[in-house]
Parts: sequence; structure tokens; C-alpha cells
Amino acid sequence: MSEFQAPIGTHDVIGPESYEWEGLIGTFAEFAHRFGFSLVISPMFEDIGVFNRGIGENSDVAKKEMYVFTDRGDRTYALRPEGTASVVRAFVQHNPTTPWKAWYATPAFRYERPQAGRYRQHHQVGVEVLGSDDPAVDVEVISLAWRFYEAIGLKRIRLLINSMGHDECRGKYVELLKAHLKSNASSLCEEHQKVWEQNPLRVLDCKKAPCIEVTGKGPMLPDHVCADCSNHFEKVVAGLTSLGISPELNPRLVRGFDYYTRTTFEFVADSLDGAQNAIGGGGRYDKLAEELGGKPTSGIGFGSGIERLLLTRQAEGVSSALVDRSVDVFVIDTTDDDLATSLCDELRRHGLSVERAFDGRSMKSQMKLADKSGARFALLIGPQEQAAGQVTIRDLRSADHEQAQSQVSRDEVTAAIFNLITK
Repeated sequence: MSEFQAPIGTHDVIGPESYEWEGLIGTFAEFAHRFGFSLVISPMFEDIGVFNRGIGENSDVAKKEMYVFTDRGDRTYALRPEGTASVVRAFVQHNPTTPWKAWYATPAFRYERPQAGRYRQHHQVGVEVLGSDDPAVDVEVISLAWRFYEAIGLKRIRLLINSMGHDECRGKYVELLKAHLKSNASSLCEEHQKVWEQNPLRVLDCKKAPCIEVTGKGPMLPDHVCADCSNHFEKVVAGLTSLGISPELNPRLVRGFDYYTRTTFEFVADSLDGAQNAIGGGGRYDKLAEELGGKPTSGIGFGSGIERLLLTRQAEGVSSALVDRSVDVFVIDTTDDDLATSLCDELRRHGLSVERAFDGRSMKSQMKLADKSGARFALLIGPQEQAAGQVTIRDLRSADHEQAQSQVSRDEVTAAIFNLITK
């Protein structure tokens, strides 16, 4: 074992696993482009105030999970625990034309117990739209996620949805919820018996049986949202339904951050364990820009964990590759002139994937590497080919590949390979 290992709760992603990552991010980028989103790249650390104001100083993430540090200039920063707050901070700072539609792929950091598909450094893809409160925007964001999941082969996915109302109508509901929790505080789970007053809504999100039982007998948020919020929610549900996407109303769905208003949603995978089956989610956050020093601006977005998505593909038995990273050609060169260098360069300039050996290996050793690479064709350049100005093309995928070969002049190699590939 080496002296140094990846830190607890992190992991190295190397090939061939990294091909799946590459394909997943590439697929997401393509869907984001189709929906009119542009890439945003923001710092992995921010002034701690960005996250304390965004996700709430009293949230579990802010109090227990954020990686916080002081730099050499005595400034307090935090590593990004989620994607939205940084994007909204960038929006406030740069004031782009609205509606601003941005997508991202980023690591996120949370000090928590590592679990299936979730690490202390995990990775997310997501989108944000700022500058429109049209319910059709909610539909577009949710449908982008749904179509992306379809594209990566996921079938056993459900969409849970709720409305958290706005400050006024939600505030009235919170008072009712507080009264109910106060009279049943001793029946809550051990954690929420102590902290339910700090944020009563979070008790709805608790997955422990005592809290589920208590809140199940109390008031539910959808019954108390105002007419405007209810109308907004109905239009979102109708829009999704018109696209063949069937949301399931979940009155407990309040998500984990303080910034959410109106539409909240979560995607769950039935192929995963129930305690860890959320693969993505988000909602509307119509106050977040203002919290970060900007003018009041409507916003909505979602994030989805890459590790959890790949775990879901595995759980569903999805076998289709997200990207083709097979090798087209392996160049075998046993001459002293290293003819492989120029041949590899020529083939690569024409768009082919090409590998070769180094260190003056023998013909036998290079053939083993060619076989291991998975390349379809081997190009052989030995002293005889060199003298004749030729290259031997061998089809490594043929049952009798030693017979499935031909010789062409050096100038005709690229054309011959493309002719064989398209047959």
C-alpha cells in the first residue's frame, strides 16, 4: 500500500470508469445546449456569507457540514457545499441579461458520513434560470432533468413535487406547524425534540418514523398556500403532464435549504435503497438574489449528483455506454527510425483514436499491447515494410486476424483505414 491515500470520503476516478463520467457530463452539456443554457464556472470557495445567507446559518449543512477555513489574509471562506448559491452570487455580481440560463458541472464539499453515491467531495451537474417567474420556466427546468435522465438510460425514476408558497402564506402555515409540533414535541425523534423551533419545516423532511408520524397528523403546506401560489403550482403540474411527465404530489417535500419558495421537486430512483434514492432535485428561490445583495429576482434550478446517477445506472442494469472511447488503430513499429510518430500524428489529425508502444518493445510485446487496447486495426511497420515504403494493416477483430491483413503504400494508409472502417 502506498504511503498516501485519497482522503476519507473522496475517491479517484480513473479509466475506464472515467469514460462514464465523461459521457454523462457530455450528455448533460448537450441537453443544456438544446435548452438554451450556457456554461458558468465559478470558484470552488466563496466568502462564507454566500452560503450562510443562501442555505441558512441554522441549516445542518452550514452548522455541521461545510468546510470552513481562514486564508492568509484572515478572510473566512467555505468550500462550495452545493451549486446554486455560487451561481446566484455570480449573477448578482455580473448582472447579465435576463432571463439568464446557466448550467454547471462542479465538485461540492460536505463533511458528512460517506455513503453510497455520496462522498465528502461529490460532484454535481445542474442548471439555474434567473429573471422569470413564469411557471413555464419551472416546467422547462424540470423537463430538462427528466429528458437527461431518459437519455442516460434511466427508466425507474419518479418525480416528486410540492409548493412551498411564498413568505406570507408559508409564514402563516409555519405558525400552525409550530403549534402542532410544540404540543407533540416529546414524540419527535431525539434530534428534533431539541431543534424543531429553529426551523419547523425541516421536521417535515425528517425520514425518521417518530417525526413522520407526528407531522402526518398535523397541517400540510399545500392546504395553506395562497391562491396565487396555488395557481402557479397548478400550471406547473399541467405543463409537465402535457409533456407526458407525471409528477407525484408530496406535501412533505420542503428540500433542505432556506432559499426555496413555491415549486420544489425531487427525483427518486426506485432501483436504489429508499434512504438514499434521491438522484436530483431543486426548486424556485425567488429571494436568494436579494439575500446576496442583488435586486429581487426570480430564480429556479436543480442539481443532480454524478456519483448517484452512475450508481443508479448500475442498479438498473443499464449497459449502454455513455461515450465510445474505443481505440481505432494501434501502430506497431519495430524500425530504428520510429516511423510510428509521424503515422500516429497523421491518423490523429484525421480524427482517429490511435495508440502505440514505446521503449523499443519487441513485435510480440507490441502485439499483446495492441490486443489489450481493444483497437480494431493494427498497423505494422517492420524493416521489410520500411524498405518497401509500405504498411501492413491487420484486422484484430477478425477470427483469423493473421490472415485478415493487407499491405498498402505508406501514402495510402489513412484512406485505406477509413475505407475499412466504413465497410
